[in-house]
Amino acid sequence: MAHERETQALDRVAGRLSWDQETMMPRGAVEQRAEEMGAMQAMLHARKTDPQVGEWLEDARAPDAAGAAQLRLIAHRYARLTRVPADLTRELASLTSRSQSQWAAARADDDFAAFAPTLEEVVRLKREEGAALADGGDVYDALVDDYEPGARAADLAGIFDDMRPGLVELRLAALEGAERAPVSGRFAPEVQVALARELAERFGYDLNRGRIDMAVHPFSSGSGDDVRITTRVSENDPFNCLYSTIHEVGHACYEQGIDPAYHMTPVGQGVSMGVHESQSRIYENQLGRSRAFCEFLYGRMCDEFGDIGVPDAEAFYATVNRLHRGYIRTEADEVQYNLHIMLRFELERALIAGDLQVRDLEAAWNDRFKADFGYEVDRASNGVLQDVHWSVGLFGYFPTYSLGNVYAGCLHASLRADLPDLDEHLAQGDPSPATIWLRDKVQRHGGLYEPREVIERACGERPTAGPLMAYLKEKFGGLYPG
Repeated sequence: MAHERETQALDRVAGRLSWDQETMMPRGAVEQRAEEMGAMQAMLHARKTDPQVGEWLEDARAPDAAGAAQLRLIAHRYARLTRVPADLTRELASLTSRSQSQWAAARADDDFAAFAPTLEEVVRLKREEGAALADGGDVYDALVDDYEPGARAADLAGIFDDMRPGLVELRLAALEGAERAPVSGRFAPEVQVALARELAERFGYDLNRGRIDMAVHPFSSGSGDDVRITTRVSENDPFNCLYSTIHEVGHACYEQGIDPAYHMTPVGQGVSMGVHESQSRIYENQLGRSRAFCEFLYGRMCDEFGDIGVPDAEAFYATVNRLHRGYIRTEADEVQYNLHIMLRFELERALIAGDLQVRDLEAAWNDRFKADFGYEVDRASNGVLQDVHWSVGLFGYFPTYSLGNVYAGCLHASLRADLPDLDEHLAQGDPSPATIWLRDKVQRHGGLYEPREVIERACGERPTAGPLMAYLKEKFGGLYPG
């Protein structure tokens, strides 16, 4: 564990380099940062695959449940990483550090062809990594396991196939109804950021152990006593800033809420990206977009911005939750969001399997988007180039977003049953009863349990998509009747 604590510390430093690259690093430092990241990842790989770790694992005995979880996580990581050559790890780290800036430039220019050769290299290396990890099994499953241990693509596809008809039906019914108007006016960036900070603290984010910065693609970074988030600002759309912040606060509160006894150990971080996403989505949607919290937020926005083009709190609730045409996953409503994820899941699964080539990816994306959403993608930045994930090698990550929504649906049903007066608190801008419930039931455990076990222990039953679909039908059936 002493060796592991040092490894965790170095991992945090590597994470800080990535955070800096997204927020403050000068543009001209890309090549140097790529070399730094390559060196860091090579050193970390060497520590994590040191034969001494294997010998320790053979001899180690766990004194308690936490110790058993530490050994389980270290052994799982050791078994996986010892299958991947160190040179491949270094090459991937260096390439993805460079490709991130190339993606950003291509996105700004709406030029997928300029980025495609780099993405081809990323996909090639990820296939190699996945094949090494799979050890004869399914390559995509091996990549998913990095983000959601134990999950299998076939099971995820089954969940998504069950959800799709209900989501499409809700989407069509809503878009055939009355169009909800967005807010209107100019929303000063500095006021948006100040209000975002207030909301972050209301949802329990400890700014003494965190900070809020700007990034093209909002994210959360770190764990323990240094957990940072980013957001972004649009002068015409304050919800982009406010709800991106609440979303990332959900991630950050998970990391800040883990039992301090686990800090700087494998158990001292979120157990999976699906469970992580359950926290960000429930903070953002079931709590932040609830009718009761919208009543509070409407008052605060009128205080700060004056007339926002919405007459009352009920109309504001409809505006916050409006279903609308759009291209961007991160700006999608609760109903259509999962359709965005299913598109990405199926495309990246085909890429890794070799059934789809990078040169054909943009056309495949556009065709699938037209089939799912009913209209054409207008430019690459609204389509295949909108997300950073593939540029940095995060294949297998996307399905955890929808899995997180499924988990959030289960958790929301359970916490509502336990907290019958929650709406009274939310209407006062106080989500703490729910966030305290989540900290106790989910966050404090970190990696102590397997991902699905975390949700099952919190809810008392095996997670399914049923509670999420029931919540969506009740909410959006009420907003878009008939």
